Amino acid sequence: MGFRYVLLLAGSLVGFRASAQVAATPIAPDSTVAGAAPLAPVATGPAHRPLQLLTRPATLRVTVPLSLIGVAWLSNQDNLLRQTKREIQEETLEAFPTFDTRLDDYTRHVPVAAAYALQLAGVKGERGLVPFTLIYLLAHHVNMGVTSNLKRVVREQRPDSPTDFSSFPSSHTSEAFMTATLLHEQYGKTSPWISVGGYAVATATGTMRVLHNRHWVTDVLAGAGIGFLSAEAVWRVYPALTRLLPAKLSQKLLLVPTYAPGGALGVAVAIRQ
Repeated sequence: MGFRYVLLLAGSLVGFRASAQVAATPIAPDSTVAGAAPLAPVATGPAHRPLQLLTRPATLRVTVPLSLIGVAWLSNQDNLLRQTKREIQEETLEAFPTFDTRLDDYTRHVPVAAAYALQLAGVKGERGLVPFTLIYLLAHHVNMGVTSNLKRVVREQRPDSPTDFSSFPSSHTSEAFMTATLLHEQYGKTSPWISVGGYAVATATGTMRVLHNRHWVTDVLAGAGIGFLSAEAVWRVYPALTRLLPAKLSQKLLLVPTYAPGGALGVAVAIRQ
């Protein structure tokens, strides 16, 4: 069923942090095991290096989202993937014909709101309030820049509106996975359940976009990959960027709450003179 395919999003993006270690036990010279042969050393030559690179957690955290984006991109062509995504959409609509909600407009912001709530509650994160806010603002702009430009280039029709060519990728999903990844990086070491909760909300956001017939499942897959990579890229690059700034600049940064018509709340960064 189409609904089942949509729920597979979180498993691909939650993280790949497990590593395996193999300890070799030396065989004593006076071993009583008859005919025991020494273990052959594990080959570590050039032929095995590509496999080692592909199994590194950091490599997987890049290749998996890129694969999701690539597969979703190919589905916009006239091929089997395009036919499959349309069949998934038909099955989803048959299973949930009356689904209608606007909750996905708000759930995409829940992970970052949770990060600030934990900060205000005194839970120590990986980075302080000002660095986290700067990272969030940078990641948001990177994510929206990539998503909006892809919408203009690809021009994929929305499933519910043939005249709307802004379906690929899903900006709601990319925003949700961007904020969920920042929540994971900020508080994942404090409790893995915080990460699980953030990615669960992000997955629910993408699922609702499909159930509401606003996006194809491939739009959601691409959005999830873009959001994840946007957050990861800024989170990793930020320390290097701060080293390029004058040391006294960080002491002059000031966070200013903002309000926009329509009830939108935000935070602006100001520099005190």
